[in-house]
Amino acid sequence: MESVKEKDAYLSDFFDFEKAQVNAEPAWLRDLRRDAMTQFSTLGFPTIKDEAWRFTNVAPIARTQFRPGPGPEQVVNRDDLDALWCGNLGVPRVVFVDGVFRSDLSDGCDQAGLVVGSLRDAWREREATRAYYARQAGYFDHAFVALNTAFAADGAYIEVASGTVLEQPVHVLFVATRQEQPQRIHPRALVVVGRSSQVTIVESFSSLTDGVYFCNPITEVIVGDNSTIDHYRLQHESGEAYHVGMNQVVQGRDTNYRTTALDLGSALTRNDLACVLNGEGGHAELNGLYLLDGKQHVDNFTTLEHAKPHCDSRELFKGILDGEAKGIFRGRIIVRKGAQKTDSKQTNQNLLLSDDALVNTKPQLEIYADDVKCTHGATIGQLDSTALFYLRSRGISKAAARSLLVYAFASELIDSIKVPVLRDQMIEYLTDWLPKGSLVKEVFEG
Repeated sequence: MESVKEKDAYLSDFFDFEKAQVNAEPAWLRDLRRDAMTQFSTLGFPTIKDEAWRFTNVAPIARTQFRPGPGPEQVVNRDDLDALWCGNLGVPRVVFVDGVFRSDLSDGCDQAGLVVGSLRDAWREREATRAYYARQAGYFDHAFVALNTAFAADGAYIEVASGTVLEQPVHVLFVATRQEQPQRIHPRALVVVGRSSQVTIVESFSSLTDGVYFCNPITEVIVGDNSTIDHYRLQHESGEAYHVGMNQVVQGRDTNYRTTALDLGSALTRNDLACVLNGEGGHAELNGLYLLDGKQHVDNFTTLEHAKPHCDSRELFKGILDGEAKGIFRGRIIVRKGAQKTDSKQTNQNLLLSDDALVNTKPQLEIYADDVKCTHGATIGQLDSTALFYLRSRGISKAAARSLLVYAFASELIDSIKVPVLRDQMIEYLTDWLPKGSLVKEVFEG
């Protein structure tokens, strides 16, 4: 009965939302929204009885009465953004406040061969949106994707022309603000990269409030033949926020897609990352680092689908958990029939800093071809006692030794970040997060 009430409340919100948008959107988008809302009404929120959500209970999201965003526009200035962690990376920045594009806070995005701005404008003005929007991230079997597709009021549109090599990264910054009533925000991003192009994208989710809200982002990425994308996804939201989103990537022939997900904030986070290698000669690299303490909960669900032959992929997710934090990793590698000469490796490593922290990990392979090389593995452990003894025998305190070993565990992923300012700020964050981070900083700088 409660589930019916929840869906009815969202359906009522949708009717109001649709009325407000009726004259501002093309007919194809209105039809898409209605279809997505029908799917959400059919699916309802997932429960722990659903295998894909077995370890992540979203009942707190379902029963909270979130006011649909965007809410009343809040006063936000550039100093507010610059004060956020990774709010200012010194690169072109496009800003969305409560899911809505803010041209007054965005700048530096006028690079040749690049179109970046409001998805709401692109829905009306660019044919590519109709061809690609909501075609990659399917909402037929995923309630949260359906919810976003029904309610997304705006978002980021990035189009890179064929043959374009962008010298500077593009930073897409989504910021939540304080509202009188907990709000839900549905950020959306569509990235279309033409043939033989190269781009670096930093997508970050931050907060100007420490209160409760629900962020439900969806990002779709289309990688044209012979193109390269370096994609960073940063999540550093309110400690009381809920963050449930999806990143769906489709790669063409001879492409390179590399993503690094950094999960640092929110009370509950669920990331679905799906990548389809849909052209021969493709390479995908999925990396992730989650730093958790208190009662934080992060669930990473990844799917790497090898649909064509002669492709390779690498996946490395690392978690560091303290307090009563909980981390979940489920990674699927699917090798379709005919995808011969696939080379894929998946690794999940977790470091527990307390006896109360918990990790559930399930890497898996589904192989329907016979000429492949695929491996997967997972580890859960504590700090190496031998290494701790070695450091302490050289006059280093126990707390400082623990911090050095934790930094060493995370450094493989941090050092691979190719955006210097982002890498430096991540080092700063980790060293501040550690009990004796100052010593780590001295060793690093030395």
